[in-house]
Amino acid sequence: MEMQQVRYFVALAETLNFTRAAEQCSVTQPALTRAIKALEQEFGGELILREGRLTQLTELGRKMLPLLRQCYDSALSAKAVAQSVASGEISSLSLGLSRTVDLRLIGDALAELIRAFPSLRLNLRRGNGEQLAAMLQSGEVEIILAGPIEQHWDRMDAWPLFSETFDLLVSLDHALAARNSPDIRLAGLNDQTFLLQGDSETAEEEVRQLNAAGIPTDRTHKVESDGDLAALVEANIGVALVPRSFPKGAGVVRHMSPDIEVRRTLAVYTAAGRRRSPAAGTLIRQIRAMEWSDAARARVAV
Repeated sequence: MEMQQVRYFVALAETLNFTRAAEQCSVTQPALTRAIKALEQEFGGELILREGRLTQLTELGRKMLPLLRQCYDSALSAKAVAQSVASGEISSLSLGLSRTVDLRLIGDALAELIRAFPSLRLNLRRGNGEQLAAMLQSGEVEIILAGPIEQHWDRMDAWPLFSETFDLLVSLDHALAARNSPDIRLAGLNDQTFLLQGDSETAEEEVRQLNAAGIPTDRTHKVESDGDLAALVEANIGVALVPRSFPKGAGVVRHMSPDIEVRRTLAVYTAAGRRRSPAAGTLIRQIRAMEWSDAARARVAV
């Protein structure tokens, strides 16, 4: 199996179009088709099913895609690391994160990045969606990790990582702490004081759902950081709606109420067409190749 074949297959799996995949890989369509057939012979089965103008992955193709994508991304990362070591360069990487994103979600990827680029210096920036988008457009950051961002700039690329629901977070000392999660309904919490991160990507949706449940939001406490929100909940000053990946902490209880409909999709954002540093390209590939299952994220939110 040649890395060139892997590259062609990944491009074809993403476009599901032989012509566009060939253009993306800067090869002729017959050359791409031959490479895919050679890969199929090596794997002993069809990867791509062509039915007239319709192209789709076979079951084997779907199972091989994440493995081959990770293989290709790892090869690109290794090449970038080799080039960086050979040049002896000392570089920095500016990463923008939403205030609602727990950095530990990508802690392993960052640790691996630093091992690969020992001279790299990280510059971590926090902000809301609008602020982060402005940082990306101006070049202040190379990568953004955030929830849904309203895109007013057509050069912003987004790679969704995972979607998650929201839970109700209460103090261990709160009367709700001992309740069973399925028994807790938002409509029965109109006597509670809620905490809100007013400029988060999901703030409007949270307010909408609280209002729909008859919960007044004119007496909510406003915070700007996850740390402040967790501290106030732990002090039993209020309760909050938090994403499933929110760190639980020792002094709080998380309830998965069945009628909380707030969701968010966490994504990596970059500037389309802008040349990335080797470290930025490597980190993007590492993050996209990570396991983002519920079980994997649950190991972080403890």
